[in-house]
Amino acid sequence: MSLFTNWKVLLLLSVLGVLLGIGAGLVYWSMSDLPEIRTLESYRPIESSRVYSADNKVIAEFFYERRNYIPHHQIPLRVKQAFVAIEDQRFYLHPGIDVIGIVRALYKDIAAGKIVEGGSTITQQLTKMLFLRPEKSIARKLKEVVLAMQIEKRYTKDEILGMYMNQAYFGTRAYGIEAAAQTYFGKSVSELSLSEAALIAGLPKAPSLHSPFRNPEKAKIRRNLVLHSMFELGYIKKEDYDKAIADPLPPKPHYRKYEAPYFVEYLRNQLEGKYGDKIYVSGMKIYSTIDADLQKHAEHAVRHGIAEMEKRVKKGVQAALVAIDYRTGRIRAMVGGTDYWETQFNRATQAMRQSGS
Repeated sequence: MSLFTNWKVLLLLSVLGVLLGIGAGLVYWSMSDLPEIRTLESYRPIESSRVYSADNKVIAEFFYERRNYIPHHQIPLRVKQAFVAIEDQRFYLHPGIDVIGIVRALYKDIAAGKIVEGGSTITQQLTKMLFLRPEKSIARKLKEVVLAMQIEKRYTKDEILGMYMNQAYFGTRAYGIEAAAQTYFGKSVSELSLSEAALIAGLPKAPSLHSPFRNPEKAKIRRNLVLHSMFELGYIKKEDYDKAIADPLPPKPHYRKYEAPYFVEYLRNQLEGKYGDKIYVSGMKIYSTIDADLQKHAEHAVRHGIAEMEKRVKKGVQAALVAIDYRTGRIRAMVGGTDYWETQFNRATQAMRQSGS
């Protein structure tokens, strides 16, 4: 071997050594402040608080993020399969990162001349949601990989998938799979049909782009892609696939309107003064004294009474009503005006007038 050849080999080895040293330094530096994944042992995301009537009906929710936590074992298998089919087909095979998936995504991106498929696993996406900032850097990517592998060692696949599905944002102010099912279809996740599960599974990647309310055609294409992936993976039969792709999209979101809105706002102010922000994030169950049926009768009585009065006098008459159980002092119904959505001023609690005046 010539002196020149020896020199080139030494130079190459030196460069490789420097690169390895830099790489090792980056790994060491990025690992020095890793978040502690043991916090997931008590995982409980920010959750809506619910207000119940005396007869145990949900009449309102308080939240920053509209989310209702559901344990992973209560999520139907078909719903889980829909997410795996569209987000991470090798989820049950890889250790947190999917080298085969990364190579496949890179090949598809190069062939298309643009990014058409990501290489992140469900576990990596969970680490980004819970632990990491959305910055794009080598250090952050290294942390993501290491955290994903640590999570996989500590938790089962179903636990990881459950955390991901409870944490993800689905658009239309819905966080987590249960809130998504309620918002898009007005039902619990346990009641979702195959096509409904597929539509929801397709949302986290781009909730606005794939919204059935904003972009119904794109939503249908995305839903059908989920269904096709499920069919290819053997999760569903051909007849199930054919039936599901023919299902219509939901026409509008299912927002829960406050029942007894004047009372609910009165209650919210009382609770916020005592508990602060906890009422928006801790998933409280708040049991009120309101009788849901009596409340409807009270609201009807006020509206009907005002309508009759306005036949004889000028417009703009208002009224309030409070029904109290004299034996216990509990409020059974409260109406603060004819229309809460027109004016939130509660004449039952804020008007400085005596009863009957």
